[in-house]
Amino acid sequence: MRTKSLKKNKINVVTLGCSKNVYDSEVLMGQLRANNKEVVHEEEGNVVVINTCGFIANAKEESVNTILEYVQKKEAGDVDKVFVTGCLSERYKPDLEKEIPNVDEYFGTSDLPNLLKALGADYKHELIGERLTTTPKNYAYLKIAEGCDRPCSFCAIPIMRGKHRSKPIQELVSESEKLAAKGVKELILIAQDLTYYGLDLYKKRNLAELLQALVKVEGIEWIRLHYAFPTGFPMDVLEVMKKEPKICNYIDIPLQHIADPILKSMRRGTTKVKTTQLLQDFRAAVPEMTIRTTLIVGYPGETEEDFQTLKDWVTEMRFERLGCFTYSHEENTHAYSLEDDVPEEVKQQRANEIMEVQSQISWELNQERIGKTFKCIIDRKEGNHFVGRTEFDSPDVDNEVLIDATKHYVKVGDFASVEITEASDFDLYGIPSHKK
Repeated sequence: MRTKSLKKNKINVVTLGCSKNVYDSEVLMGQLRANNKEVVHEEEGNVVVINTCGFIANAKEESVNTILEYVQKKEAGDVDKVFVTGCLSERYKPDLEKEIPNVDEYFGTSDLPNLLKALGADYKHELIGERLTTTPKNYAYLKIAEGCDRPCSFCAIPIMRGKHRSKPIQELVSESEKLAAKGVKELILIAQDLTYYGLDLYKKRNLAELLQALVKVEGIEWIRLHYAFPTGFPMDVLEVMKKEPKICNYIDIPLQHIADPILKSMRRGTTKVKTTQLLQDFRAAVPEMTIRTTLIVGYPGETEEDFQTLKDWVTEMRFERLGCFTYSHEENTHAYSLEDDVPEEVKQQRANEIMEVQSQISWELNQERIGKTFKCIIDRKEGNHFVGRTEFDSPDVDNEVLIDATKHYVKVGDFASVEITEASDFDLYGIPSHKK
């Protein structure tokens, strides 16, 4: 049997899933660093913490495969300990303990103090807002609330994350100031539902007031809104967006579907007419706004007619940004009692059809940008290109602006004015401009 090395433990944090998990890993790493622990993100370490995702089938499969991969490394003597945390662990802990017993310990989504204890560290309350960011230095996620009170039939998040809990404005301002001091220029606000922000703490939807506090943080130049819910949207947010140049003319509002029978079964609390009106109100209030949405096809009972309604509506609404997922049948959700009756290949075909429509819309909208100059944040250099984004694009999911690095230079992490010279379906190509 291998004798354990006397070297100091190096803790490798592996993050799977969404931006909320990225945020949680950063908080964990900030706590470990404050305890003088050596911590790395997705590099070699003899102690491994896997922050899992349990949202849909693909994500669960990736999480389980990652756990198995590190358990094998442990059995081979390449790592000493494996700990598992996050949504999958919260949702399936008893099953995982039985199926993969060689993990040292499993922790849920709100078990941070216990996880730290297992890693030989103390939870430090005074570290609120301190994180070891893993994103490029120019942007960071700011989680303004945890959990969700919405009853959507297809979603297991309330099971894994609990009820909605907002963070106080002052705490978020303080966290933003710390991020700005490290060179962060763009804040991406995340929560399961931004529009619910403040209902628990301030007895009213208070996202607009939070935004007015955040725009005062020196060094922050862009504030981006992710994951708004269409029912009960606080329209005063649009007034702040229009008035405050720091707030990107951008909103991510997952609408999921538009056919009334499906919306009703999904328990979305809205209708096609109401949703269409909401989007028209958005366009009227902030005409230059980019709207990103996500849709689900293949939900139980989705007929060809329901799908056609959705497809026609996507054509009509001309969303600037859109993603499409196939329905995943999740146990313990309300929709699990329904028959998952749309065959997998039909789900996939429908998703492809939606994305073909969107690809054409995106190409047409991108052509309109040729010859125009945009303020871009430069995220990274990749091969022969600098890769940036306009205010209308979020990292990892939206269009990128590519600048030929063999001919031009822009500084990674800074803003640059870029004139768009050509455009494809999902990318823009440009040259640095000296127009201000």
